[in-house]
Amino acid sequence: MQLIGKLLFLLFLPLLLFLGAHKFYVSVTNVDYFDKGEALQITSRLFIDDFEKALEERYEVKALLATPDEITNADAYIEKYLKAKFLVKINGEAVSYQFLGKKFDNDILICFLEIPNVSIDQLRTIEIQNELLMDLFEEQKNILHFKILEKKKSFVLIRENNKGMLNL
Repeated sequence: MQLIGKLLFLLFLPLLLFLGAHKFYVSVTNVDYFDKGEALQITSRLFIDDFEKALEERYEVKALLATPDEITNADAYIEKYLKAKFLVKINGEAVSYQFLGKKFDNDILICFLEIPNVSIDQLRTIEIQNELLMDLFEEQKNILHFKILEKKKSFVLIRENNKGMLNL
């Protein structure tokens, strides 16, 4: 009887380890056009702990996001990381965006970005290269949703295919 118990334990041990260690590595980014302001508005949602790990690995800083001990220049580090890993092209030309700020929702960091002065009449293509957290987590997937005028398109970006493009 003791042998059967040990065998069952050995059979179920890998399953228990897999369930305990598994974690999703995903972010969600929405790109919308704001008619009144003639601007592209971008919202990215990422897990706080994953983003903190990226800041620590890349800049050797413990940001302590969403805590009373958050470092005073956390926004500067967030913006720096975003500018390095999140790129936007309009009509084939790289454009810069403004980091408007962040907020927290439970364990999620929400980053707000904007590209002002975008005329919808001149807009032909929007390309996003999103490598957020891919330098840390091989399994990272970045979901990208475009919603411009009547066009909607979504992508699941991975390391090997980290770009999504909307043609208008």
